[in-house]
Amino acid sequence: MRVRFLLLAGLLYTAPGYGQKHFDFNDGCRQAYREIIQLRLEEGSQLLAVERKRDPDNLIPVFLDNYIDFFQLFFNEDAVDYQAWQGRLDQRIAMMGEGPESSPFSLFTRSVIHFQWAAIKIKFGYNWDAGWEFRRSFLESQECLKKFPVFSPATMLGGAMKVAAGTIPDGYKWLSSLLGIRGSVKDGMEELDRFLRLDDEWSGLFRDEATFYDLYLQFYILNKHESVFSYIRGHNLDMRNNYLYAYLCANLCINDQQSALAEQIIGGRSHAPGYLDMPVWDLEMGYASLNHLEPGTPLYLERFLRRFKGRFYVKDALEKLSWYYYLKGNQPVADSLRRLVLQRGTAESDADRQALKEARNSQWPDKMLLQSRLLSDGGYFEEALQTLQGVSPSSLSRPEEKCELAYRLGRIYDGLGRKEEAIAAYLTTIKTGERFPEYFAARAALQVGYIYEGQGDCDRAVEYFQKCLSLKNHDYKNSQGRKEKTDPRTTAASTPAPATGSYSKPGSTQVQGSAISAANGLS
Repeated sequence: MRVRFLLLAGLLYTAPGYGQKHFDFNDGCRQAYREIIQLRLEEGSQLLAVERKRDPDNLIPVFLDNYIDFFQLFFNEDAVDYQAWQGRLDQRIAMMGEGPESSPFSLFTRSVIHFQWAAIKIKFGYNWDAGWEFRRSFLESQECLKKFPVFSPATMLGGAMKVAAGTIPDGYKWLSSLLGIRGSVKDGMEELDRFLRLDDEWSGLFRDEATFYDLYLQFYILNKHESVFSYIRGHNLDMRNNYLYAYLCANLCINDQQSALAEQIIGGRSHAPGYLDMPVWDLEMGYASLNHLEPGTPLYLERFLRRFKGRFYVKDALEKLSWYYYLKGNQPVADSLRRLVLQRGTAESDADRQALKEARNSQWPDKMLLQSRLLSDGGYFEEALQTLQGVSPSSLSRPEEKCELAYRLGRIYDGLGRKEEAIAAYLTTIKTGERFPEYFAARAALQVGYIYEGQGDCDRAVEYFQKCLSLKNHDYKNSQGRKEKTDPRTTAASTPAPATGSYSKPGSTQVQGSAISAANGLS
């Protein structure tokens, strides 16, 4: 009763008219937030200007200004803007500290601002600074939950951060201990789930943001692709007017072999004025169109490279563009683009690192294998299979290519639902490729595990998940290591994540943990 009284008193104290700084998340601010979270930043900014004029002491417009900066810097990575705006972090944190500590928004707003700037600093290469921002956000979120346990928005952000903390590999535990960050995927996802199930004013207001976190983590951390798309269909997410949802769903489709649907989502967005202008739409459209070898591919990727001012995925975009010209027979342009991979962008993402590695290689991939890879990645399985008709191991010169042929066939058969043929191809991949640095054998083992899990053969599923984890030094091993910490049910074949139980028996839901442990970064 006392806690509820204190929270109520804190929220009442946020009302305007006291002649001092306060937090008033009134109707005007709520509408501004809704516009901003849909990436209609101009409309949101105009609404905030009205609120600032009406009540100069209200701190919520300042808090929401940070969302606007965050989306601009995160998606567009403009270094000029970053240099001009980075001082706003300390200014806004100081301003939030002027509000009443009896309000949960005092801690919540600071936690969100630190969290957003942690993500921004990663984008601009300040990883150590980002770690400290994340630490501040994490601690403030936990303090908010402790002081105001019935203030539900703190569970939204706190849950997402606990998931992130739970994915830190063992090799970096010293860093998480230094930063004071503790968490587990299980606890974090449960907090997010509880928030989304609530029926109060705050869960209603922050639902779109929480849904974004939840779906992203369900897909990329828990590997629950089917349930994510089932949720998207069942809840009719507005991908036309809400650009944040459109971006999320298009990105998930591209990474789930649904390129045609991704193109449909990107093309179906509202063209009303006021949305954030993001070159990343061209990147996503370029990826999707390349997977079907469409003639518009260079238009999208070249426009992205021309307009984008950041560093992430530049090498990857250049590599993908080089593939297009290579497959079209324009070798001079393909070669020039490959040289640019060495010069532009950063190698901080897995995709960019892989692009850099391949650019340093004087050999180009076999055209039939590359074409089948792209078609399979796009979900065009019949066309991919047709591309490989007549291709045999004896027609390929390098052992790595023979291994890749088996892997590509496995992925295609898998996508077509021909599971026994897929298993046979995957087993050939494992046998021929487990000593190669390429990821084919590890991913093949993972896919076999998925197939057996889907068939209810949990013993064999775990066997192949363990096999995947046992393969060393392949291209994506580092990112896979992050996944080894992502699920609290992970026990077999890897060090358990914090707060886990021990693996009990095949057939229980804990078998999924071994799958999640093996999945990250393999494609």
